[in-house]
Amino acid sequence: MKKIKLVITICLLVIFSIQVQAQIKSELDNVVSKSYFQIAPRVGADIPNFNNNTPFIKYKTGIDIGLSADYYWGVIGLGADIDYIKNNTQSTFPATNLINAASVPLTSFSIVENPVTRLFYGIGPSFKYQSNTGKFTAELNTRVGFSSIKGGRVEHKETTTLPQELLNFHAGYNSKNVLSYKTHIRTSYFFNSNFGVSVGAYYLVHNKVKELVDPALGFSAKYIPINTSVTPNTYSGAPYYRVDPCNCTVTSVGVFAGVILKLGKKNKDKEECLPEYSLAVTAKDKYTGELLSNTQVVVKNNTGDVVLTGITNTFGVIVFEKILPDDYTIEGTLATVALEGNNATKTEFLLNKNKVVQKLIVYGNKNFIIKGKIFECNTTKTIAGITVVLENKEQAFIKTTITDANGNYLLQLPAAGNYILYGKKDKFFSQIEEITASNYNRDKNLFVKLEMCAEPIDCGKAINLKNILFDLDKYNIKDDAKPELNKLVQFMLDNPSVKVEVGSHTDCRSSTEYNQTLSQNRANASVDYVVSQGIARDRISGKGYGESKLLNECADGVNCTEAQHSINRRTEMKVICNNQ
Repeated sequence: MKKIKLVITICLLVIFSIQVQAQIKSELDNVVSKSYFQIAPRVGADIPNFNNNTPFIKYKTGIDIGLSADYYWGVIGLGADIDYIKNNTQSTFPATNLINAASVPLTSFSIVENPVTRLFYGIGPSFKYQSNTGKFTAELNTRVGFSSIKGGRVEHKETTTLPQELLNFHAGYNSKNVLSYKTHIRTSYFFNSNFGVSVGAYYLVHNKVKELVDPALGFSAKYIPINTSVTPNTYSGAPYYRVDPCNCTVTSVGVFAGVILKLGKKNKDKEECLPEYSLAVTAKDKYTGELLSNTQVVVKNNTGDVVLTGITNTFGVIVFEKILPDDYTIEGTLATVALEGNNATKTEFLLNKNKVVQKLIVYGNKNFIIKGKIFECNTTKTIAGITVVLENKEQAFIKTTITDANGNYLLQLPAAGNYILYGKKDKFFSQIEEITASNYNRDKNLFVKLEMCAEPIDCGKAINLKNILFDLDKYNIKDDAKPELNKLVQFMLDNPSVKVEVGSHTDCRSSTEYNQTLSQNRANASVDYVVSQGIARDRISGKGYGESKLLNECADGVNCTEAQHSINRRTEMKVICNNQ
């Protein structure tokens, strides 16, 4: 009974496997164009072997220039090749330190070394493997055709004695319509649907290539055997002559590189029937479960090429529609931090009844993300393109980002430490925010939401420095005033060519002379503090205005409340215009 159950189980698994493979093949046949015409020009190196019993003649590696044309129906095609091959010849007869049969030293020679050329043209079947994406192909091409082989005459004679003696000779070739066979393999990578590059190798056979017979000499080849084991080199026997020309086989192997052009077209009817698969990607925080909007999502194929990109919506989701079933790698980035990615397989697409594969990518970093906007102060107008800086001077830590067109920014905040956050842009005076990371719980919050403002700066325009307060009749800088003055320090560091005036104002109470002196001392104290933070003294000046520039009607003799008087007690900064 157990054996019967096992057999039934195996049969069911086999049937299921066959159905899946058939479905995958059917889908791929629909989505990848495999029938097309292609041409492939190439250039390479040819290594010949002339099997013609000429021991003192070398046929050198030469150049091969060729063109292939193929038309494929699926994995099988029909193609044609044409190749022009040129190999130089060299006489290797050992003429150095040579004496003839009469023991006469031979010291001068005449050498003729003509190149041999071959022209092959043939047709035959082609076989192809193509990756699912069509990026890679591997081909096996077989060709049968004819060749013409010309040249290759080698003539090496000594000119020391009379009559001159021929030491090494081959009459060469002038053969036409030589039956030839060629096999080559090629692998190609396509940058797009029409253009690619290829490399490959070939083996070429020319069958029964007949040599020339020199009509004046009456033979096709000659050489004199040489004994090189003694010094000087001597003749070691009677000359060898070949009167009957050899019908010898000539072969060569070669390697090549080239480009490849596809000229095929996809079937429009099939394109219209392409399966509409979708990939839905959700970005989520590992610790809080929060869905992450504005996450950059990248989808790569199995060769590492980016095929899809997008940004998650307000629900942390992005859906890629009308994609091919294939193996994909999914990656995500939020605030320059990589999320834990995921994979989608071709089988998942093909077996999904809804044709929507859903995948989750997770933000697993323990750091926070500051999320906010930057506005112009006292307005609802956002500032695009302002640099947002997060800094911890004690740890020499600094991170920056730039706001988008709507003034939004994201910036990673380490899980521990004290930081300042401010904006930096030409002609803007930014608010500075202090952030203590320990005030937040990463298990409950990923985002630290923080909006800031920056005020546009024009030369001569006064900007109120808030919270710079002095004790009665005093002008020393209190600790609670330093953060506001630090904003001025940062502004001057970010704008090193700017010069600033700090102006101090009082209310109308006390005498005019007293208020003038007090305000000048307070302005000087503010300047001294800014200089103590590294700003050159020639870039900042202080001026006391006393009660000369009241902001309301609370002048001498007017009955005003304390709140009304406080409006006039202020410290301001303004950029000094170049003409001042």
